[in-house]
Amino acid sequence: MKRNPRKLKWTKAYRKNAGKELVVDSTLQFAARRNVPIRYDRELMAKTVKAMERISEIRARRERVFYKKRMAGKRAREVAVARKLVAENEHLLPRLRGSEKRRLAELAAEQGVDVEELEREALEEVRASKKTKAFGGETRKLRVRTDGGVEEITESGGFGGGLHDEDDGFDDEDEMDTD
Repeated sequence: MKRNPRKLKWTKAYRKNAGKELVVDSTLQFAARRNVPIRYDRELMAKTVKAMERISEIRARRERVFYKKRMAGKRAREVAVARKLVAENEHLLPRLRGSEKRRLAELAAEQGVDVEELEREALEEVRASKKTKAFGGETRKLRVRTDGGVEEITESGGFGGGLHDEDDGFDDEDEMDTD
């Protein structure tokens, strides 16, 4: 299909070009050597087998070091990207309203517990209760009950009912006939 192997992610050429594999390593030259017939010698054969094992150990160690160097700082970069994403979309995260915060502050004063701890627990309950996804005209509301619990109310307004029922162009008695 006349594709460039350096652009196909499964090829050796791509992996070397993108810095995913070692390029300059003396152990890779051993694999490139061609077979030249040599008279059999038991001692030479034993040395060759030991050398092959040693070369594979060296190559594995070098690949591990190369991988560690390549991945150094990856976790920090992922955390930075995640923090940026949260900062940009903070308005999508569940939060407590002012009245809920005041109620939790009063509750904390009565029970002698830290306010932040109660807020954290309330937010965890809110996040744990999010199981279904709201579609189209559905809206979600979180209501904090007097006993300290949080309940989720899903209201639909749109496609099948709710806001647009009054004036949809059809009478309730007269259904549109498609005959």
